[in-house]
Amino acid sequence: MFLIMLNVITNMMWGGTFNNEEKIKIGLEFRKRAEEVLDYLGRTNISDFLPVLARFDLQGVERRLKELISWLDPFFESMIDKRMKLDQEIKLNGDQDGKENKVKDFLQVFQQLQDQGDSKVPFTFTNLKALFMNLVVGGTDTAGGAVEWAMAELIKEPKIMKRALEELENVVGKNNIVEESHIPNLPYLDAIIKETYRLHPGVPLLVSRCPSSTCNVGGYVIPKGAQVLMNTWAIQRDPKYWDDPLEFHPERFLQTTSKFDFIGTDFRYIPFGSGRRRCIGVPLVERIVPYALASFLHSFEWRMPEGAEFDLSEKFGIVLKTSTPLTAIPLPRLSDPNLYAKKEY
Repeated sequence: MFLIMLNVITNMMWGGTFNNEEKIKIGLEFRKRAEEVLDYLGRTNISDFLPVLARFDLQGVERRLKELISWLDPFFESMIDKRMKLDQEIKLNGDQDGKENKVKDFLQVFQQLQDQGDSKVPFTFTNLKALFMNLVVGGTDTAGGAVEWAMAELIKEPKIMKRALEELENVVGKNNIVEESHIPNLPYLDAIIKETYRLHPGVPLLVSRCPSSTCNVGGYVIPKGAQVLMNTWAIQRDPKYWDDPLEFHPERFLQTTSKFDFIGTDFRYIPFGSGRRRCIGVPLVERIVPYALASFLHSFEWRMPEGAEFDLSEKFGIVLKTSTPLTAIPLPRLSDPNLYAKKEY
């Protein structure tokens, strides 16, 4: 799942995906580094509580993060440089395929902004790398984790899995593969994903907030400059707001008249926060997570390895993960074996 999300996001950013060799070599190494960055971001740092000790870096947090960034930064530079050289070659050798005039990814938009030279909104190469790092590091683990949680819940609950498969067969058909155009016509799949994010929000404490002025919230004084964490994991399991809050029950999102969405219009359900500071990756989640999950469910029958114990316990951190990574065996279920040649999994 990590490699799929990495491929999708990098293709969106600079139009390049990894080939099979790069997937093994670069993808797995990148995952290792990205996971360590997220781990350090979520660790308790004594310097946050005693700023006078920050310069000593007693736990080595700053030193290690700099080492990780020193690997990630050249990675993005090399990918961007490779793509920009390719674009230059197209310009020099002629645009026989019409590629030059088609804006396909974010890097091309950046190049257009540079060519326009808008001084009011300066956007440097460093800004670009920082944006790429935020999206790739933050998006791959969280989006991939959501599909893993959903698959785990569905394998655990065969009745829910059966209903999801029936919906897919009615909309997609056993003689077809899932296309993006099918997704809006899969309301039960949408409910499954929403229920997954209710029980297993990608970032359980969201991204911390910092008030610009002292304010009063619910009778509590929040001082200016304080670090505020929102426990969406607890809110979305609160029995005051949810019936049977610990049960995986997608139907709750079909039966209610409330509008539960990913942009935080109802404060009982805020897996991505709310307002101007909500997660910028919501549009990506709304597209790639249902598409990936639908493809996996429709194309394969999933079974647990013989003798394997089912574990849905959580590994708590800045990103919510399964304590034991899900391992499942896929068996082809499409009527025509040739359909598998049309899609790369």
